[in-house]
Formats: sequence, C-alpha cells, structure tokens
Amino acid sequence: MRDPFPFPPIPTLAKATQPWADRLSLPTLPLHVHEVIGAAALYTFVHVVVSPILSNLFFSKYYPKHSRSKKANWDTHVVSLVQSTLINVLALWVMYADKERAAMDWEQRIWGYTGASGMIQALACGYFVWDLGITLLNFDIFGFGLLAHAVSALVVYSFGFRPFLNYYSTTFILYELSTPFLNIHWFFDKLNMTGSRAQLYNGIALLVTFFGCRLIWGTWQSIEVYKDMWKAVHRAPTPEYIQSYYNTTRSTIDAENVMLFAAKPEPIPVWLALLYVASNLTLNTLNWYWFFKMISAVRKRFVPQDETKEEKSDLIAGKGEEKGAKSTATEQAKRSLIVNRHRRQNSIEDLIPDNEELREGTIQ
Repeated sequence: MRDPFPFPPIPTLAKATQPWADRLSLPTLPLHVHEVIGAAALYTFVHVVVSPILSNLFFSKYYPKHSRSKKANWDTHVVSLVQSTLINVLALWVMYADKERAAMDWEQRIWGYTGASGMIQALACGYFVWDLGITLLNFDIFGFGLLAHAVSALVVYSFGFRPFLNYYSTTFILYELSTPFLNIHWFFDKLNMTGSRAQLYNGIALLVTFFGCRLIWGTWQSIEVYKDMWKAVHRAPTPEYIQSYYNTTRSTIDAENVMLFAAKPEPIPVWLALLYVASNLTLNTLNWYWFFKMISAVRKRFVPQDETKEEKSDLIAGKGEEKGAKSTATEQAKRSLIVNRHRRQNSIEDLIPDNEELREGTIQ
C-alpha cells in the first residue's frame, strides 16, 4: 500500500535529507522526513498553543498556570492523549487496509516496506522527536529516565527507515491502545474526580486494554519477531527471490514492490538484532512488572478478609476486658482507625499504580 499521507514528499527537503540517509543507511527516510517533521510540529503546536487555550477555557480552575513543572506535566499529558488516540486509529486502519502488508512472509517482514507502514513509523518518530525536545528543555522536571526513554524509542523506530522490521512498526504501536485511558485517569485525579464512577469505568477499560494489548498481543508479537530475526541473522533472501519482486518488463520499478529497498539484502547484523531484542525485552518486562503491581494492589485492597476479621475480633476482646472502664486515648485511636478502614470507599486508585509511577517506568 502506498503512503496515504495527504501531502507528498517535499523535493527540497528530501534532497537535503538524502546525504544523511545515505550515511546512516536509512534509504526510506527521504520519503517520510516531511511526516516526521510535520508530526513533531503538530505535537509542539498542541503543547504550546492548543493545550493552554483549551485548558484555560474549560478547566481554568484546575489548570496549573503558575507552576512551571505542573503546567509542563499537564500539557504533555494533553499531547500524549492526542498522539495515542491518533496513532491508534491510523495503525488499526493500516492493518486493515494494507493488503501488501497482510500478505508478507518472514523475509518481507524483516526487509520489506510499504508506504502505509512507513507513515505510521514516521508519525511515531515525529512524536519521539517532540518528546526528546520537550524533555531536554525541561530536564529538571522530567529527569534522566524520560530522557533515556525518548532517545531509545527514537533510535529504535528510526531503524525502520533501513528498512528494518517496517512490518512491525504498526504491530507494536498498538501498545498505545491503553495510553488514552491512562491519560484520562490522570486527568480525573487532577479534576478532583478520584473514585468517581466515571474513573471506575475508565480504570476497567485501562486494565482490560493494558492486559490485552501490552501483555497478550505484545508478548505474542514479540515471539513472532524473535523467530523472524533468528532466521534473518543466519540467512538473507536469495537473488532469485528478490528478482521475482521486480518488474523487468518496464523501465521503472513497480511502486508496490514490497522488496523495493532490498535489492541486495544481507543477513541482519547481530548487534542490530541484539539491540532490538534488548529494547523489546525491557519494555515487555516493564509491562509485566506494572501489571503485577496492579494485581498486588487489587489483592491488598479487596482480598484480605481474614485480616479484617482478626482486627474486629481483637477489638471485641478489648471491649470485653475493658468493659466498664474508660477507654484510653490509644484504644480510641485504634477504634477510629478500624472504623475508618471499614467506612473507606474503594476507589479506582486501588486498582492501578499512580500515573507518575507509570511515567517513571517509561510506560507512555
């Protein structure tokens, strides 16, 4: 499928990018550099203009106008909400509409390329360019952890311009399906809606999408990409295989040729495979770690019935022993603590880790 982006490559920009693309072995970069820059510009515009205007208009009471760190955090969550919603819709559409991508075999999943998948990859790179820039400008707020995440994500997605694993750029971007719900949960907290029914429903959606897209889908697709890369490290497509994808009866190469940029493919370097696997394993480990933290939170808040019964029994025994006597301040405090525990309403915060913890864990 050809690149469905509404604006074609800008010849001057593509020509200026070509020397860098040749030096870095990124032959498809000139075809998509305008999308990378456009996406970065769009998210910068949302951060600098759209978020302050709309937040002041609709949430003036809550928008942190006079705190640089809180304002930066608020605005970046707005950008993240916009980006994750947009990229999810586009990625799902590409997976449905791109027939060439759907028909790829393992060689094509490694060395192949379609314009539609290239667009998704470029838009993701544009977001990480913005992320890197905003993190550098506010390093004292976001810290080294988010800076490392921005750099590593940009580097990994840039490899797709080799092209390398262009097929999987759309596959793994679906990790972002849980991100809109994560951002909405954060905004519920800031709007004093913690524990509300709306936050409860959103939290359920967050847990379901997190488990489904990051753990089930993500783990399955990670196994698939490891299998493909294992083959690609040991052998490359044969010249006969590559030649079969070229139209030799015409003077121009067929634009629908998924192996267009693999005229002389070689087995992928071991360092590249190891770098990708290390990055993928790190992200998958974080995903499982955070999900088990969610399970632990659920067990801690909702399961321990025995502990509650023990506390109640201790209180009744204490009442029997001290019957007729004046309760001490310590006993009153103990009763108050237990009563408050029984009266406490469970909120969605009991179900999921705080959003700032998730950001520190590089779950964006």
